[in-house]
Amino acid sequence: MAEKRAAELKAILEALIFASPEPMTLKALCTLLDTEPKEDVQAALAELKQDYERPGGLQLVEVAGGYQIVTRQDLHDWVRRLFHERTTQKLTVQALETLAVIAYRQPITALEITEVRGVNTAGVLNTLLERHLIKIVGRKQVVGRPFLYATTHEFLIRFGLNDLSDLPKVEDMAEALGLEAPILVERTPSEDQLPLEEPDAEEPGESVH
Repeated sequence: MAEKRAAELKAILEALIFASPEPMTLKALCTLLDTEPKEDVQAALAELKQDYERPGGLQLVEVAGGYQIVTRQDLHDWVRRLFHERTTQKLTVQALETLAVIAYRQPITALEITEVRGVNTAGVLNTLLERHLIKIVGRKQVVGRPFLYATTHEFLIRFGLNDLSDLPKVEDMAEALGLEAPILVERTPSEDQLPLEEPDAEEPGESVH
């Protein structure tokens, strides 16, 4: 690949990754650049990653299975000033605790979350749903068929994780949240899960369980 063409391809990749609201996967980049050999795209991406290892205000990160150009984490306070971020926009400790339980034990019901945290989580679950950090993935095959919750793609992006295997060690997370590690990691048996049927057609007045 000629040096000029390689530089142009790298610039195109940088523009695509920067402009995309979602992390760009290698597959998506290759689809957009379908006239370019995949190995050339990979080589240009490798060079772009190397460029972003230099000190600066931006960094190229791998998150949620793709690539994203973001502000450096230690500069977030300055960026918040630009957008006048309010404290009410941040997740509460209760919401973070609930999100951690869901992340480690998904899929999980509201009652099972309550058993771990010891408090009612209905309001917190609604907040996490509204922020697209969790989603309803089915119903548990028990009396009442309560909803099962799991984390979303947005959760990975928000917390800078490439996939769920990047979650902190459960012992560290449990200690930070004051929870017992064995309880935190115990997962709901997969055979208890039922596919969610028509999530937009719930009966009027159905409560979240």
